[in-house]
Parts: sequence; structure tokens; C-alpha cells
Amino acid sequence: MTSSVTTNEDPGEEFHARVFLARVVEPGDEVAGRWIRELGAAEVVRRLRDGGPQLVGVTDRRWAGLRARAGLVEPGRDLAVARDAGVRFVCPGDAEWPAQLDDLGDARPTGLWVRGLPSLRQWALTSVAVVGARACTEYGAHMAATLAAGLAELGWVVVSGGAYGVDGAAHRGALGAGGATAAVLACGVDRPYPRGHTELISRIAEQGLVVGELPPGEHPTPSRFILRNRVIAALTRGTVVVEAAHRSGSLVTARAAQKLGRHTMGVPGPATSSLSAGVHELLRGEAVLVTDAAEVVELVGDMGELAPDRRGPVLPRDLLAPAARRVLAALPGNRAAPPQEIARGAQTTQDDVIARLYELRALGYVERHSDGWKLTRQAMISVRAGRGRR
Repeated sequence: MTSSVTTNEDPGEEFHARVFLARVVEPGDEVAGRWIRELGAAEVVRRLRDGGPQLVGVTDRRWAGLRARAGLVEPGRDLAVARDAGVRFVCPGDAEWPAQLDDLGDARPTGLWVRGLPSLRQWALTSVAVVGARACTEYGAHMAATLAAGLAELGWVVVSGGAYGVDGAAHRGALGAGGATAAVLACGVDRPYPRGHTELISRIAEQGLVVGELPPGEHPTPSRFILRNRVIAALTRGTVVVEAAHRSGSLVTARAAQKLGRHTMGVPGPATSSLSAGVHELLRGEAVLVTDAAEVVELVGDMGELAPDRRGPVLPRDLLAPAARRVLAALPGNRAAPPQEIARGAQTTQDDVIARLYELRALGYVERHSDGWKLTRQAMISVRAGRGRR
């Protein structure tokens, strides 16, 4: 079976049936998904179009509504419009179908309309979702773009929803780094939404992929946005939420990812920001805190792809032997002290302290004052810095 709408070869009855159902059935309809699984798409279409026995799980009223919609569907026209727009239809059984979408069970898409040259299946294998608030802050936009650019530079595909705010920043960050990005839309992929992102989505289609469940010309609705999020979660190896209020749609994506056993991550924000409250709620649960692309890849990547250790700057005192550091730390900061007092603080012998003090004097850390020892100005700065990092 082939998914290309530009081929002269007939892709088969099941393919055309799924094109038909993509316009009749709403995304995420588990009842219709069960029909397709149990009977096959072609049989479901015959029942809807030709008036066969009513299928189980729906009321008479809903069945009549589905049959009325079915009477207006022209799959050949949808395929022709798609072909003219450079769009192909990919469905289960195709070589390009991402198998991870099957984790959605009966809620998996009937098929996906894909605009762009790369293979959807290949790209999905190394993809990460970056989602968040539409009305994001400058911090949120900066973190989304930086995170996406870093992921792109590490060879990962950045997937988002093409919306304003975090989504747009993530797409732009990946594109700016010369990387790969895919937008999953809640409308027909031939009609970019939001309108203000027409240029961005067109650029994504040229350099990456634009994907959606709805056939050409279909418009978005609030419920379609929510249902679209399950596709983003299932398609990718993990979901990163950059900014999200308590009722943000991006939390739906994160929870769908958790339900599917995918990695869920969050970028922390100010504790006082309502736009980070949803992310912080996730982080109090099973989500993992991340601050850059390397930390994301450590979770979603292959074994051994570890983020670098996070350390503060190396101070000169860090290069001292542990015994010398203990002696240095035992000296008072504002006066000279005799060796026996320093020995008690360092929990060692007086002879060991005297030996270490002469080492430290050679390095410029201490100076002798009559019968005692005192920190030099350089050492006082170093010791204070070291204590501040504890």
C-alpha cells in the first residue's frame, strides 16, 4: 500500500476508505476507531454510504448525522486538492506510517495528511515535542527557541503545534539553527492556522513537515485543538512544556504523553508567574525538570547520551589537596590564630597543621604573624567564595 497521492498506481480500497472517513469521522473518535479495527475501513464506508446495518455504539440520531456527512464526501476530490497543494495522505499500513501512533489504540488517527518532503516515519523516530503557552512571556519565548535550536543542533526533530507563543518560538528556533521541525495542525494542512503564521507554516512545509488529521480545507475548532495534542504526544519520544498556566492546552499534551509512557519534561519559571504554574504542577508530579537540550536528550536519547555535569567555576582553592583545604578553612577570617587552635578546627595534629601552613604560605594563602597565622587578602576572597557555593 502506498500513501502518495501523486502516484498513478491505485493505492487500494482500504486507502480510499480511510480518505473517505477522514472527512466523516472527527479526530479521536474511539467508537469509529473500534469499527475500523473490527470491520475494516472499507466495510465501515459501505455501511455509511450504502445504508447497511447500523453500527453499534451510536444513537440513531448520531448515525443519521454520520450518514448525512457521508453522502457529501468525495474522496477523489480531496485527493486531487491535496495533490495540487503538495499534500499526501498517510495511513496505517503505509511504509511512512509512524508505528508509535498505534499506541493511541482506537483513538489513533484514521490517517494523516502530510505536507513536506521528508519521511514522517523517519522523522518521528528522533522527535521531541516542545509546547507551551500562546501568550508566553519573553522568557518563555527565549527558552523555547533556545531549547529547540539546541535540539536541532543535536540532530533531533522539534515538533509543535504551529500556534502563537511557545509553539512559534520553538519552530523558529529549530529553523534558525538549520534543523528539522514539524507542525501538527488542528485544521487542513493546506490552510495555515493561525493566519498570522502563514509565512512560518509555509516555511516549515518547505524545510520540514506540516501534518494534520483533517482533510483539505477543514477549519479548526476548540475540540480539534485538544484532540490534536494527543497526536503530538504519541508521535514524539517526549514532550517538553516551556510555559503553561493551570488550564493550558499544553498540559493536555503532557498528560497524554504520560499516559502513553512517553517522557514528560518541564522548564521551570519564576515561582510568582501564573504562566509557569502549570509547569510547576507537572514538575511536582512525574515530569522531569530540564533547562537545556542536552538534558532533554539525556532522557529521550539512546543510552550514553548524557548531559554534561553542571558545576560552578573552578576556584584556586579547589586545586588544593583535601588536607590543605581543611586547614585553610579552619583559619579565622578576621584575626591570626595559633597552630593548636587551627589543628582543633581542622581535626588534625599540630605538626600536620604547621606543615600545611607552610605549603599554603608558599601559595600565597596565609602569612605568619608572631606566634600565629592569618589569611591573606587573596585567601579571604577565595574562602568566602567557596563558602557561598555550599
